[in-house]
Amino acid sequence: MKLCSFTHAGRAGHGLVTGGGIVDLSTRFDAPTLRDFLAAGLVPEAAKLADAAPDLTLDQVTLDPVIPNPDKIICVGLNYHDHIQETGREETPNPVLFPRYAGSQVGHGAPLIKPLESDMFDYEGELAVIIGTGGRRISEADALSHVAGYACYNDASVRDWQKHTHQFMPGKTFAGTGGFGPWMVTADEIPDPAALHLQTRLNGEVVQDTDVALLIATIPRLIAYCSTILPLLPGDVIVSGTPGGVGARRTPPLWMKDGDVCEVEISGIGTLSNPVAAEA
Repeated sequence: MKLCSFTHAGRAGHGLVTGGGIVDLSTRFDAPTLRDFLAAGLVPEAAKLADAAPDLTLDQVTLDPVIPNPDKIICVGLNYHDHIQETGREETPNPVLFPRYAGSQVGHGAPLIKPLESDMFDYEGELAVIIGTGGRRISEADALSHVAGYACYNDASVRDWQKHTHQFMPGKTFAGTGGFGPWMVTADEIPDPAALHLQTRLNGEVVQDTDVALLIATIPRLIAYCSTILPLLPGDVIVSGTPGGVGARRTPPLWMKDGDVCEVEISGIGTLSNPVAAEA
């Protein structure tokens, strides 16, 4: 199933995406957000509505970030060998983690905002993991059973601000820079996330192309590691890392600019597409 968050006529909701549109789950269940829906264990109920007539068409809504209000977004850096090689860094024995904040996210179709303070605005196509069943110190063997689903993510980065200190966060959570969507595909349709293929395109040109199987820290490893630090909750998001090909490491550098369109496509999920707009 595909589950999304949306805004329609000024009202935020969430729903089941079908071939004909969206079945509005927020009017059928006592769960005002998709995060609440996951926490209540209602995903099996959504499956029963797969053949229901849609309440809305996709062109009637604005798609919001898949989880607009996660308790936490944990991003992973340097998690593909080719990205480590292009940065000149060394592989670390444990995952490199940094936060992104919910207010920095935008949904499918919304502009990624190139901030006034920088012209070094870079793309990072990634697989996002959405937690369905929370837990603490989750084992790698059990980790995938805690996943609600997967989505596309563009962890767009403001590179000069990222380099202000040894901490990544300043360049990683500018307002309007985290594309998340267009929807999540439930885990029952993706039994092995390592089998997925990820491609990022800027203005139609392929700039990143990888198999998720090439992740250094696998999805189960990331879930186990992050849940050791603090409990993972339903709706939490782990953004699993970007492959090589980022704009900052090209010659000359390839920065996103006003009027560009960046797409992140993951097999079995779909394509997240965002125009780029310079901050006014």
